[in-house]
Amino acid sequence: MKFLAALLLIILIAAGGVWIYAGRQAGPAIDIAKPAKWVGANTSVQVGVAAQKLKTVSIVFEQNGKQTTLYTIAPATGSTTGQGEVKQDAPGRDTITTTISRQTVPDLKTGAGKIIVTASAPVVRGIRTAQTTATKDVQVRLEKPTIAVLSTKHYINLGGSEIVVYRSTPADVESGVQVGDITYQGYPASGVHVEGVPAITDPTIKVAFFALLYDQDLNTPMFAYAKDEAGNSARADFDHLTFPKPFKKSRIDLPDSFLNRVVPAILATTDEVKPEGDILQQFLVLNGELRRKNAATIASFAKKSSPDMLWNGAVFHPFTSNAVEAAFADQRTYIYHGKEVDQQVHLGFDLARVVHSPIVAANRGKVLYAAPLGIYGNCIIIDHGQGVQSLYGHLSSFAVKVGDTVEKEQQIGVSGQTGLAGGDHLHFTMLVGGHMVNPVEWWDAHWIQDRIVRKLREATGS
Repeated sequence: MKFLAALLLIILIAAGGVWIYAGRQAGPAIDIAKPAKWVGANTSVQVGVAAQKLKTVSIVFEQNGKQTTLYTIAPATGSTTGQGEVKQDAPGRDTITTTISRQTVPDLKTGAGKIIVTASAPVVRGIRTAQTTATKDVQVRLEKPTIAVLSTKHYINLGGSEIVVYRSTPADVESGVQVGDITYQGYPASGVHVEGVPAITDPTIKVAFFALLYDQDLNTPMFAYAKDEAGNSARADFDHLTFPKPFKKSRIDLPDSFLNRVVPAILATTDEVKPEGDILQQFLVLNGELRRKNAATIASFAKKSSPDMLWNGAVFHPFTSNAVEAAFADQRTYIYHGKEVDQQVHLGFDLARVVHSPIVAANRGKVLYAAPLGIYGNCIIIDHGQGVQSLYGHLSSFAVKVGDTVEKEQQIGVSGQTGLAGGDHLHFTMLVGGHMVNPVEWWDAHWIQDRIVRKLREATGS
């Protein structure tokens, strides 16, 4: 009897130990991936749950002390409540998707809310159930933003630029102009600093510079937009006329002496491409693949543009004392030993004066880049604020560094033939929202006054 009693005691102690051990096991891992913070009129909720064998999952939305069940599932039995979808990403890992809307949460209101996810799974051969709860605080915004265009007479040339002045509310929502599938960020009009234009203090008034790119259709849809982080959006059409612009065609001969000079020099400054083959094949990689990579790098600087207009509305330095060797959007065909080998579009002006000419800033701004940049050789990018920037390529040397503030017509470097340059010259272009646009407009005082300053004065009633 003593032996049986001792054995029973050992069994009870062991069972108790297993029970305690099972109770200390972690429950399923929960990741509330979506929404990040904001909830709109119809917002997807995405939850990741990791467990070898789920028992139950419950997704609840709480607001003002009231809880509403969005979706529950018991995988073992297949029973569910609410609307949702379960997808197995990997063994032991599921993604559950449901929705917060006025249909799923009838009392949904603008304000603070909370997503609560509870998941359970059997542990230690089902002896006990381990449970985990995760929460995420969110903000509900149900009212759509509003937007109204204030400026008039928007005329835009193919490859050219324009500006829209508009009002969007609430003041903190993202807004701007969309042209086709390209968006141009809007900026607070309080950042405008133009001589003769009174300060704009209304935080809901914004300005957006935008472009109709050289390769877009004249009938490309364009409109002002506003959208909040909850996914609510609004748009406003504006009057506009678009005009065609003829672009030149040219043929560029590629002598071996040119290729042997420029290709090794460019490859020594970049590791973005590693072309193989003979000198022509390497050149074609630089002229195509590296050109595209350089364009992406240039476009990335748009995100660093100042919200303030750094220039005062004066015409940009026109470089009129320079001979024009190539114009904006020239369609170039490259010839090697009498055969056509490549075609590219030249998105800037090639301007030559004398060898090692002083190069000046087109207008006041801040230097964002001053270093070798692939096909552009030694290159400077200056930010003029609110998405407007200028680029200077093929320089032989720099007179400024990143972070410098430069004044209009201040020397920033010396011309050269670095990069894909056949001779000593300046490659100059303007950028709007990171996209290359025709600089000629920015050299025209009448265009500056009518396209930009007039609209700003109208917005202030001056």
